[in-house]
Amino acid sequence: MKTGRLEAFSDGVLAIVITIMVLEMKVPEGSSFEALKPIIPKFLSYLLSFIYLGIFWNNHHHLFQAIEKINGKVLWANLALLFSLSLTPFTTAWMGENNFEKYPVMLYGANLLLSAIIFAVLENTAVKHEGKNSVLGQALKNTAKEKLTIIVYLVALIATYFLPLLGIIGYTIVAIIWLIPDSRIEKQLK
Repeated sequence: MKTGRLEAFSDGVLAIVITIMVLEMKVPEGSSFEALKPIIPKFLSYLLSFIYLGIFWNNHHHLFQAIEKINGKVLWANLALLFSLSLTPFTTAWMGENNFEKYPVMLYGANLLLSAIIFAVLENTAVKHEGKNSVLGQALKNTAKEKLTIIVYLVALIATYFLPLLGIIGYTIVAIIWLIPDSRIEKQLK
């Protein structure tokens, strides 16, 4: 199977997820800048999540640039990723509504961790299908960035229990690590 339908479906799901997320931010009553103050936590939650969804979309796009063909396992791994990403509006809204309190920040981090693990599973599933000597297999030989991501998420989740700000800092660090698109695949495609 070719990747076109999977990519189009994934793009559509991510567009809907982002739309749902922004609709969670309600316009405040009042026309002064002071009226915006209560929605600052919601906006910051949205901003971080929007960046994360952009990172996942960008890396998903790069991944499927290198994949020649897919099978049922790749389809299911991709669907699992879309499921975990579809939870983002809920965890984002809960965190923003509750001013970054401990349990909402922990659930948000668990959502990010789940998405990262599933993305790694998607990569591994695609490499197994394409073969270790394929362009994708060669590009993803080094998975240090993925492993570091999971470690930082785990540390941030634990730290959140004691101080939620540490969790947010950890999640932001991971976003910064991945903000620059993953060049491993682009290098192999050249």
